[in-house]
Amino acid sequence: MTFLVPLSKEIKEQLRTYRFLIVAAAFIFFGLLSPLLAKMTPELLKGLETSGISIQLPPPTTTDALVQYLKNLTQFGVLLVILLVMGSVAQEKERGTASMILSKPLSRLSFLAAKFAGLSLSFLFSLALAGIACYYYTIILFGRLDGLLFVKINLLLGLWLLVYIAITLFFSTLARSQVVAGGLAFAILIVLSMLSGIPRVGRYLPGELLSWANRLTVDAPGDAWWAVVISLGIILACFATAWQVFERQEL
Repeated sequence: MTFLVPLSKEIKEQLRTYRFLIVAAAFIFFGLLSPLLAKMTPELLKGLETSGISIQLPPPTTTDALVQYLKNLTQFGVLLVILLVMGSVAQEKERGTASMILSKPLSRLSFLAAKFAGLSLSFLFSLALAGIACYYYTIILFGRLDGLLFVKINLLLGLWLLVYIAITLFFSTLARSQVVAGGLAFAILIVLSMLSGIPRVGRYLPGELLSWANRLTVDAPGDAWWAVVISLGIILACFATAWQVFERQEL
Protein backbone atom coordinates (compact mmCIF):
# COMPACT_ATOMS: atom_id res chain seq x y z
CA MET A 1 0.00 0.00 0.00
CA THR A 2 1.59 3.31 -1.06
CA PHE A 3 2.11 6.31 1.19
CA LEU A 4 -0.66 8.30 -0.53
CA VAL A 5 -3.36 5.82 0.46
CA PRO A 6 -2.85 6.08 4.26
CA LEU A 7 -2.30 9.84 3.88
CA SER A 8 -5.66 10.15 2.14
CA LYS A 9 -7.22 8.08 4.93
CA GLU A 10 -5.66 10.33 7.57
CA ILE A 11 -6.94 13.50 5.93
CA LYS A 12 -10.44 12.06 5.49
CA GLU A 13 -10.46 10.99 9.15
CA GLN A 14 -9.52 14.49 10.27
CA LEU A 15 -12.36 15.91 8.19
CA ARG A 16 -14.85 13.30 9.36
CA THR A 17 -14.03 13.75 13.05
CA TYR A 18 -14.01 17.57 12.73
CA ARG A 19 -10.44 17.79 14.07
CA PHE A 20 -9.37 19.85 11.06
CA LEU A 21 -12.41 22.10 11.46
CA ILE A 22 -11.56 22.68 15.13
CA VAL A 23 -7.95 23.60 14.36
CA ALA A 24 -8.86 25.83 11.41
CA ALA A 25 -11.64 27.61 13.31
CA ALA A 26 -9.41 28.24 16.34
CA PHE A 27 -6.51 29.52 14.24
CA ILE A 28 -8.75 31.81 12.15
CA PHE A 29 -10.35 33.14 15.33
CA PHE A 30 -7.00 34.11 16.83
CA GLY A 31 -5.84 35.45 13.48
CA LEU A 32 -8.79 37.85 13.43
CA LEU A 33 -8.67 38.59 17.16
CA SER A 34 -4.99 39.59 17.30
CA PRO A 35 -5.12 42.89 15.37
CA LEU A 36 -8.45 43.71 17.02
CA LEU A 37 -6.94 43.27 20.51
CA ALA A 38 -3.95 45.39 19.52
CA LYS A 39 -6.28 48.14 18.28
CA MET A 40 -8.69 48.05 21.22
CA THR A 41 -6.29 47.55 24.17
CA PRO A 42 -5.47 51.28 24.61
CA GLU A 43 -9.18 52.12 24.54
CA LEU A 44 -9.97 49.38 27.05
CA LEU A 45 -7.27 50.64 29.41
CA LYS A 46 -8.62 54.18 29.14
CA GLY A 47 -11.95 52.85 30.32
CA LEU A 48 -10.24 51.49 33.44
CA GLU A 49 -8.75 54.86 34.44
CA THR A 50 -9.63 55.91 37.96
CA SER A 51 -9.78 59.44 39.29
CA GLY A 52 -6.35 61.01 39.48
CA ILE A 53 -4.65 58.20 37.55
CA SER A 54 -3.99 58.55 33.84
CA ILE A 55 -2.85 55.66 31.67
CA GLN A 56 -0.91 56.87 28.67
CA LEU A 57 -0.16 54.43 25.87
CA PRO A 58 1.29 55.14 22.44
CA PRO A 59 -1.08 54.65 19.50
CA PRO A 60 -1.22 50.99 18.44
CA THR A 61 0.70 49.97 15.32
CA THR A 62 1.06 46.96 13.05
CA THR A 63 3.91 45.82 15.32
CA ASP A 64 1.45 45.47 18.19
CA ALA A 65 -0.84 43.40 15.96
CA LEU A 66 2.02 41.08 14.95
CA VAL A 67 3.23 40.65 18.54
CA GLN A 68 -0.31 39.80 19.61
CA TYR A 69 -0.63 37.36 16.71
CA LEU A 70 2.54 35.53 17.71
CA LYS A 71 1.50 35.44 21.35
CA ASN A 72 -1.94 34.00 20.62
CA LEU A 73 -0.83 31.42 18.07
CA THR A 74 2.06 30.15 20.20
CA GLN A 75 0.08 29.89 23.43
CA PHE A 76 -3.06 28.30 22.03
CA GLY A 77 -1.55 26.66 18.93
CA VAL A 78 0.84 24.43 20.85
CA LEU A 79 -1.94 23.35 23.21
CA LEU A 80 -4.04 22.33 20.22
CA VAL A 81 -1.07 20.42 18.82
CA ILE A 82 -0.63 18.41 22.01
CA LEU A 83 -4.35 17.76 22.50
CA LEU A 84 -5.01 16.65 18.92
CA VAL A 85 -1.77 14.79 18.22
CA MET A 86 -1.39 12.90 21.52
CA GLY A 87 -3.95 10.28 20.48
CA SER A 88 -2.89 9.95 16.85
CA VAL A 89 -1.08 6.62 17.39
CA ALA A 90 -1.77 5.80 21.06
CA GLN A 91 -5.53 5.86 20.55
CA GLU A 92 -5.31 3.53 17.57
CA LYS A 93 -3.23 1.11 19.63
CA GLU A 94 -5.74 1.33 22.50
CA ARG A 95 -8.66 0.55 20.20
CA GLY A 96 -6.83 -2.09 18.21
CA THR A 97 -7.37 -0.31 14.91
CA ALA A 98 -3.61 0.02 14.34
CA SER A 99 -3.14 -3.75 14.18
CA MET A 100 -6.11 -4.04 11.78
CA ILE A 101 -4.69 -1.39 9.45
CA LEU A 102 -1.20 -2.85 9.56
CA SER A 103 -2.51 -6.34 8.76
CA LYS A 104 -2.89 -5.00 5.19
CA PRO A 105 0.19 -4.52 2.98
CA LEU A 106 1.13 -1.27 4.75
CA SER A 107 4.52 -0.70 6.35
CA ARG A 108 4.78 0.86 9.78
CA LEU A 109 6.98 3.57 8.28
CA SER A 110 4.22 4.56 5.84
CA PHE A 111 1.68 4.47 8.67
CA LEU A 112 3.69 6.91 10.79
CA ALA A 113 4.70 9.07 7.83
CA ALA A 114 1.05 9.45 6.85
CA LYS A 115 0.18 10.44 10.42
CA PHE A 116 2.89 13.08 10.56
CA ALA A 117 2.19 14.42 7.07
CA GLY A 118 -1.57 14.56 7.63
CA LEU A 119 -1.26 16.36 10.96
CA SER A 120 1.38 18.74 9.62
CA LEU A 121 -0.76 19.64 6.60
CA SER A 122 -3.75 20.25 8.86
CA PHE A 123 -1.91 22.64 11.17
CA LEU A 124 0.08 24.39 8.45
CA PHE A 125 -3.02 24.95 6.33
CA SER A 126 -4.83 26.29 9.40
CA LEU A 127 -1.87 28.57 10.11
CA ALA A 128 -2.07 29.85 6.52
CA LEU A 129 -5.76 30.64 7.03
CA ALA A 130 -4.96 32.41 10.30
CA GLY A 131 -2.25 34.40 8.54
CA ILE A 132 -4.62 35.47 5.77
CA ALA A 133 -7.23 36.51 8.33
CA CYS A 134 -4.69 38.46 10.40
CA TYR A 135 -3.13 40.10 7.34
CA TYR A 136 -6.50 41.21 5.97
CA TYR A 137 -7.80 42.54 9.29
CA THR A 138 -4.50 44.28 10.10
CA ILE A 139 -4.66 46.17 6.80
CA ILE A 140 -8.24 47.19 7.57
CA LEU A 141 -7.38 48.43 11.08
CA PHE A 142 -3.87 49.81 10.56
CA GLY A 143 -3.61 50.41 6.83
CA ARG A 144 -0.34 48.67 5.96
CA LEU A 145 1.60 45.46 6.59
CA ASP A 146 4.77 44.20 4.87
CA GLY A 147 3.65 40.98 3.19
CA LEU A 148 7.14 39.44 2.90
CA LEU A 149 7.85 40.17 6.56
CA PHE A 150 4.59 38.51 7.55
CA VAL A 151 5.40 35.42 5.46
CA LYS A 152 8.78 35.08 7.22
CA ILE A 153 7.09 35.30 10.63
CA ASN A 154 4.61 32.59 9.69
CA LEU A 155 7.34 30.30 8.32
CA LEU A 156 9.16 30.49 11.66
CA LEU A 157 5.93 29.92 13.54
CA GLY A 158 5.07 26.97 11.31
CA LEU A 159 8.45 25.31 11.89
CA TRP A 160 8.03 25.79 15.64
CA LEU A 161 4.66 24.05 15.53
CA LEU A 162 6.12 21.19 13.48
CA VAL A 163 8.66 20.56 16.25
CA TYR A 164 5.88 19.94 18.77
CA ILE A 165 3.86 17.88 16.31
CA ALA A 166 6.90 15.61 15.93
CA ILE A 167 7.54 15.47 19.70
CA THR A 168 3.92 14.67 20.52
CA LEU A 169 3.72 12.07 17.75
CA PHE A 170 6.85 10.42 19.17
CA PHE A 171 5.29 10.14 22.64
CA SER A 172 2.00 8.99 21.12
CA THR A 173 3.95 6.17 19.47
CA LEU A 174 5.94 5.38 22.60
CA ALA A 175 3.04 5.39 25.09
CA ARG A 176 0.07 3.06 25.31
CA SER A 177 -2.19 5.82 26.58
CA GLN A 178 -2.91 9.13 24.88
CA VAL A 179 -3.08 10.83 28.30
CA VAL A 180 0.46 9.72 29.08
CA ALA A 181 1.59 10.86 25.61
CA GLY A 182 0.03 14.29 26.14
CA GLY A 183 1.52 14.62 29.61
CA LEU A 184 5.03 13.78 28.37
CA ALA A 185 4.75 16.20 25.44
CA PHE A 186 3.57 18.96 27.77
CA ALA A 187 6.49 18.23 30.11
CA ILE A 188 8.92 18.61 27.20
CA LEU A 189 7.23 21.90 26.28
CA ILE A 190 7.85 23.20 29.81
CA VAL A 191 11.47 21.96 29.87
CA LEU A 192 12.29 23.53 26.50
CA SER A 193 10.61 26.78 27.56
CA MET A 194 12.75 26.88 30.71
CA LEU A 195 15.94 26.09 28.79
CA SER A 196 15.13 28.82 26.27
CA GLY A 197 15.58 31.33 29.08
CA ILE A 198 19.28 30.41 29.35
CA PRO A 199 21.06 32.70 26.84
CA ARG A 200 23.88 30.39 25.76
CA VAL A 201 21.52 27.42 25.46
CA GLY A 202 18.28 29.01 24.38
CA ARG A 203 19.63 30.47 21.15
CA TYR A 204 19.99 26.92 19.77
CA LEU A 205 16.53 25.70 20.79
CA PRO A 206 13.18 25.92 18.96
CA GLY A 207 12.05 28.78 21.19
CA GLU A 208 14.61 31.00 19.47
CA LEU A 209 12.48 30.73 16.33
CA LEU A 210 9.81 32.77 18.12
CA SER A 211 12.43 35.24 19.36
CA TRP A 212 13.57 35.71 15.76
CA ALA A 213 9.95 36.20 14.67
CA ASN A 214 9.45 38.82 17.39
CA ARG A 215 12.63 40.62 16.30
CA LEU A 216 11.28 40.73 12.76
CA THR A 217 8.20 42.61 13.98
CA VAL A 218 10.39 45.53 15.09
CA ASP A 219 13.03 45.15 12.35
CA ALA A 220 15.68 44.29 14.94
CA PRO A 221 18.93 42.60 13.82
CA GLY A 222 19.79 38.99 14.56
CA ASP A 223 18.82 35.69 13.00
CA ALA A 224 18.55 32.17 14.40
CA TRP A 225 19.71 29.78 11.70
CA TRP A 226 21.21 27.39 14.25
CA ALA A 227 17.77 27.13 15.88
CA VAL A 228 16.29 26.37 12.44
CA VAL A 229 18.83 23.58 11.84
CA ILE A 230 18.39 22.09 15.31
CA SER A 231 14.59 22.29 15.06
CA LEU A 232 14.72 20.34 11.79
CA GLY A 233 17.05 17.87 13.50
CA ILE A 234 14.60 17.44 16.38
CA ILE A 235 11.79 16.73 13.91
CA LEU A 236 13.85 14.12 12.05
CA ALA A 237 15.15 12.55 15.28
CA CYS A 238 11.68 12.29 16.82
CA PHE A 239 10.22 10.73 13.67
CA ALA A 240 13.13 8.30 13.15
CA THR A 241 13.06 7.21 16.80
CA ALA A 242 9.28 6.85 16.75
CA TRP A 243 9.60 4.63 13.67
CA GLN A 244 12.23 2.42 15.29
CA VAL A 245 10.15 2.10 18.47
CA PHE A 246 7.00 1.38 16.49
CA GLU A 247 8.74 -1.33 14.46
CA ARG A 248 9.52 -3.22 17.67
CA GLN A 249 6.13 -2.84 19.37
CA GLU A 250 3.60 -5.62 19.60
CA LEU A 251 0.16 -4.31 18.71
